[in-house]
Amino acid sequence: MEPDLFTAAAEERQGKDPAASPLAVRMRPRTLDEVVGQQHLLKPGSPLRRLVGESGGGPAGPSSVILWGPPGTGKTTLAYVVSKATNKRFVELSAITAGVKEVRAVIDGARRATGGFGKETVLFLDEIHRFSKAQQDSLLPAVENRWVTLIAATTENPYFSVISPLLSRSLLLTLEPLTDDDLRGLLKRALTDERGLKGAVTLPEDTEAHLLRIAGGDARRALTALEAAAGAALDKGEREIGLTTLEETVDRAAVKYDRDGDQHYDVASALIKSIRGSDVDAALHYLARMIEAGEDPRFIARRLMISASEDIGLADPNALPIAVAAAQAVAMIGFPEAALTLSHATIALALAPKSNAATTAIGAAMEDVRKGLAGPVPPHLRDGHYKGAAKLGHAQGYVYPHDLPEGIATQQYAPDALKDRAYYTPTRHGAEARYADAVEWTRKHLGRKQS
Repeated sequence: MEPDLFTAAAEERQGKDPAASPLAVRMRPRTLDEVVGQQHLLKPGSPLRRLVGESGGGPAGPSSVILWGPPGTGKTTLAYVVSKATNKRFVELSAITAGVKEVRAVIDGARRATGGFGKETVLFLDEIHRFSKAQQDSLLPAVENRWVTLIAATTENPYFSVISPLLSRSLLLTLEPLTDDDLRGLLKRALTDERGLKGAVTLPEDTEAHLLRIAGGDARRALTALEAAAGAALDKGEREIGLTTLEETVDRAAVKYDRDGDQHYDVASALIKSIRGSDVDAALHYLARMIEAGEDPRFIARRLMISASEDIGLADPNALPIAVAAAQAVAMIGFPEAALTLSHATIALALAPKSNAATTAIGAAMEDVRKGLAGPVPPHLRDGHYKGAAKLGHAQGYVYPHDLPEGIATQQYAPDALKDRAYYTPTRHGAEARYADAVEWTRKHLGRKQS
């Protein structure tokens, strides 16, 4: 049996009873003009429009496409629209559950469909980054011979996750997260369209704002929540989706938080100040508010990395590696699992000993530079590797510290104007206590005066 017969049967059922399909499926765009967002890909004459033959001369360039972007930005939708616009069979596979055997079955079916019925095939492969190199290699003959139009979707950087031969034979399109305005237009269409809710319910402004927050730029999540809330409202005999109904439906309280307003900065500030104050419970509260409000996890991770150096520094040298590791993990896994990583880092930073010595040290050094306190580099520290350096006195008299028993030479390193300047004043908190001892010892052996 051909794989696309299942798709055809599903479409037939949807046509007879549209309500049998999820709202996100019913509202799937039928043409590129109905696609929400991604305007940078939809301009007249764009590669995507040429691919579907809107340039007047038929499809141009590579016949295979890699779509790279966050979840819910329309990767599956674009693949479906391309198949419809080009009147091709649409077959969908997920790299999570499919393997080489399934891919070969689709390719064989595509070759039979082309030879027997003149019907070309669009193969949509979701999560292609989950395929191994060998599995991706199995796609190459079909792509090279154009037995299928491959449309592969990935949330990972394709330059790292897709093999070069496949990448070079494909058109790479980057999808951007949907904006609130994009989602607002989509919700409005879903509320009134004949394929959607047909005006059965309305969505007041406060409920819409919360729905946009929990959607987090994901169209599928927004439509799923809308459909569930609309059903709950109608079950109550209500024509308006109230905020309470939406909260009950998605099992999540509305958060008093505005990603684009003062609340955004107030809550972010409160998170960092709670970490600085070592109140782990308050820090977790503000972290939870940011997560529930749909904040970009990368923004939170950046704030934690800054806090690790600004407020902890050498009092706990592990703080920054923890924060950096958290940021890398967040970029790789995204929500909802990223919440666990952010919690991990927040707790570690809040409970770490605190020191702002690194912050004040660089601040003081930069202030002196801005005031013009600099001066020439001492001659014995200058580069002596070029011909004629010795005649200029460069690098002459420099003492190599590794040649001395204690590994430190009594010589001047700073310019004359700053030779006795002390910027770093370590605390005795946590691991920084040993740095305080080291600073005292080294300054003494360097022959430095304290200022």
